[in-house]
Amino acid sequence: MSHTLLATVFCPDRTGLVAGLAATLFDLGANLGDTRFAVLGQGAEFSAVLTVDDDLTPAQVEAALAGVPEAEGAEISVRPYDTWAESRDAATITHLVYVSGGNRPGLVARLAEVFGDFNANIVTMNAQPLPDDIEHYAVRFAVAIPAGRVEACLATVSNTAESLGLHARMETP
Repeated sequence: MSHTLLATVFCPDRTGLVAGLAATLFDLGANLGDTRFAVLGQGAEFSAVLTVDDDLTPAQVEAALAGVPEAEGAEISVRPYDTWAESRDAATITHLVYVSGGNRPGLVARLAEVFGDFNANIVTMNAQPLPDDIEHYAVRFAVAIPAGRVEACLATVSNTAESLGLHARMETP
């Protein structure tokens, strides 16, 4: 039998961090479900839903991750994750939305409101300044837009971006 855990690692960003963490989890026999990695300023955050054998405890996984050299000094948390659901309908990505241009206060909030107005679920979102130009920003959304609301939702996102002087691009995965 198996059970599900949620592992999170936060530490300074280092080359080889994802490789070290993923290899350690593989060596433990963990199967990765939804997994995220992001550089946040000078730090990095890795989170993953893991399916592991019943005899593998959260403490054992946490200890193994703490032994990854690239994760030295990391804040590591591994806990049971009962939220894992077999049905993935709400998180099925239907569209990728990219918005870029000048940094505008409230940009993420306004775009998130648009998605909410159309009952679209934001599955993932990344926002960051563009390289070498902190005045320009890029936001990437992976969203699940309900059938029948796609055209109106994407048009509203495009209009909202344009009203803020930004460029929007949409695509299907």
